[in-house]
Amino acid sequence: MTQAPRHHGQLLDLVHRPARDLRISVTDRCNLRCSYCMPFDHYVWIDKKEILTFEEIARLARLFIDLGVGAIRLTGGEPLVRANLDVLVAQVAGLPGLNDLSLTTNGVFLAETVDALAAAGLKRINVSLDTLDPNRFRQITKRGDLEKVLSGLFAAKRAGLHPIKINAVIERGVNDGDILDLVEFSRAHGFAMRFIEFMDVGNSNNWKSERMVSKADILAVIHARFPLREVGRAQGTAPSVDYEFADGQGDIGVIASVTEPFCSNCTRARLTADGKLVTCLFSETGHDLKSWLRRGAADEDLRQFIRGVWSNRNDRYSEERLEALYSIEGYQSRDRKKIEMISLGG
Repeated sequence: MTQAPRHHGQLLDLVHRPARDLRISVTDRCNLRCSYCMPFDHYVWIDKKEILTFEEIARLARLFIDLGVGAIRLTGGEPLVRANLDVLVAQVAGLPGLNDLSLTTNGVFLAETVDALAAAGLKRINVSLDTLDPNRFRQITKRGDLEKVLSGLFAAKRAGLHPIKINAVIERGVNDGDILDLVEFSRAHGFAMRFIEFMDVGNSNNWKSERMVSKADILAVIHARFPLREVGRAQGTAPSVDYEFADGQGDIGVIASVTEPFCSNCTRARLTADGKLVTCLFSETGHDLKSWLRRGAADEDLRQFIRGVWSNRNDRYSEERLEALYSIEGYQSRDRKKIEMISLGG
């Protein structure tokens, strides 16, 4: 993942944001039912024949790298429910010009798959973990086993993945009392902790601003116990604002999409499991790349289509949400239908 890409012109949107990061959902299926993501027991799943093959994913990844993308993250649903994911990791990790390949997972199947993933070229992971309390974990995930996630985290550490980041969505009245426990756990074991404000992803999580714990409140809790120094956003465009502990023992970050939107610096494109290019986490629709692939389009035709989509991008949903929250009319998440998180990925 070190050779220079064959650039075909820098890809800029209407407000001059480049496409530098690509999130690829490899499946819409998940073994958990987390309350903030996909809280229902039953969903209409994408037909398996409509899901992109590994070869199709790798081809699109190569074309995005041609257009300036340097970092790719594999997501879901839960990516590890897709069989033989290490085969895809090997295909993508070997693409010339790719600087960073990561995976976001709930960790349940990580212990049994991480060695193969690491051997295939995966270097780092993000693991979703919202609490260390087994009962609360079950309450949030509906069907999860905390011990399996913890086993996966330590297996990833033994396999040499680094950094290993823990992502926790903090929801008032649910797990806002778990912040310090998560910080202490991450510090003790050398994991990087990332807290995420509860967001109105998809249409089904019953988002209300009162249920969100703000970045300021999260930091206040941590700083009172573990003094912090702000580091900033990695490369100036990362979703997380990072902080280091004053005692030098690790760092934490907070993703504050609601209270401190970072739309103006967003460089992330998304590819759904069924091959739609999406230009914002809160998009209503995607742009069909799969039909181009399956009717035999040439690489340059696909690149031109991607250029056309990105060059017309003007998304600033989180900034609009913040403006609406402070307006007289207020903000209602239900007023805008959005692609569900299960097919879009994080």
